[in-house]
Amino acid sequence: MIQEKIKSLSKQYLHEFMDVRHHIHANPELSYKEFNTSAFIQQKLTEFGVPFEVKATTGVVAIIKGKNPDKKVIALRADMDALPIQEENNVTYRSTIEGVMHACGHDVHTTCLLGTAKILNELKAEWEGTIKLIFQPGEEKNPGGASILIREKVLENPAPTKIIAMHVNPSLDYGKFSFRKGKVMASADEIYMTIKGKGGHAAAPHLTQDIILIASEMIVSLQQVVSRNANPLIPSVLSFCSFQAGNATNIIPSEVRLMGTFRTLDENWRYKAHEIIHHHAKGLVETLGAEIDIKIDIGYPCVINDDELTEMAWNFAREYMGEENIEETEVRMGAEDFGYYTQHIPGCFFRLGVRNEAEGIVHNVHTPTFNIDERAIEYGIGMMSWLGVSVD
Repeated sequence: MIQEKIKSLSKQYLHEFMDVRHHIHANPELSYKEFNTSAFIQQKLTEFGVPFEVKATTGVVAIIKGKNPDKKVIALRADMDALPIQEENNVTYRSTIEGVMHACGHDVHTTCLLGTAKILNELKAEWEGTIKLIFQPGEEKNPGGASILIREKVLENPAPTKIIAMHVNPSLDYGKFSFRKGKVMASADEIYMTIKGKGGHAAAPHLTQDIILIASEMIVSLQQVVSRNANPLIPSVLSFCSFQAGNATNIIPSEVRLMGTFRTLDENWRYKAHEIIHHHAKGLVETLGAEIDIKIDIGYPCVINDDELTEMAWNFAREYMGEENIEETEVRMGAEDFGYYTQHIPGCFFRLGVRNEAEGIVHNVHTPTFNIDERAIEYGIGMMSWLGVSVD
């Protein structure tokens, strides 16, 4: 039975792919600069005898054909870029690149998809259809590697009818998975504002336009965009995360630069909110006598899991791991460029548990101490392999 063979091979290859993960983790690369990671993926696929092509400079797209390859085409996706974070973990495979770290688990995702490639290629006489494996660059940075790969026709030749991706979940114990139908993650847009006005001596604010005060009032006022304009049933977040102005205690500066993000789970409200933010900020700042330049950089769309595909994958996961090891994923206001794929074909974005509280493996993604219980790799490889051959 193919399920038992997948389980057996996933266990057998665990240590091999722990070493793969160690190599990727120790050599992280930032978004759109994954040249060595891409070369390593290509090397491993060549070793496995899996054909591939390179897209979007560093992306790698592999094809494995089983029996009756035209019966179905399923895409499996993993991202491979790292983050600008200095690692603080004391491990033998600690990042060797100053200020860069795999702090979001993309090394795990890539490792598991490589393991999936090896197993499905070895078992290709025992399953039907075609599997397209997408090793994607640039998930962590606009415009998102998914959007670039789609423009380069990754969803064509052959055209997958469904796409599946997995992401680590540090709040879920290793050996467990979670799924959710419908909206799973939020859209994410970047906000950039520059406010300019007459500066001057701090002792004479009446002779200035005090853009520090104006910017502060604007930030507080803009929270009404969410609290008094959004439907309370639509999750929304407006956060300003950078306020840059001045360099002295006695000088009111003439320029303030702000950066922030707006996120929501409703695409229609998303763009209406942009209009409100722009109109409200411009009106308030200009009324107070200053000037403002506003740029809203459109980011990732919502991740919306297809109900039918997710139900199917959820059931296959229960069959593979047991009901007790499958949970429901919570909605998150984080973002993922997997949402671009789901605008074109049905998608399922699910979670891999990597937590081990007894061993202190509890830290969240995007932190300098994030890590995983590496026994989760066996389950990640197995689940991606099983879902690839099972869904139709």
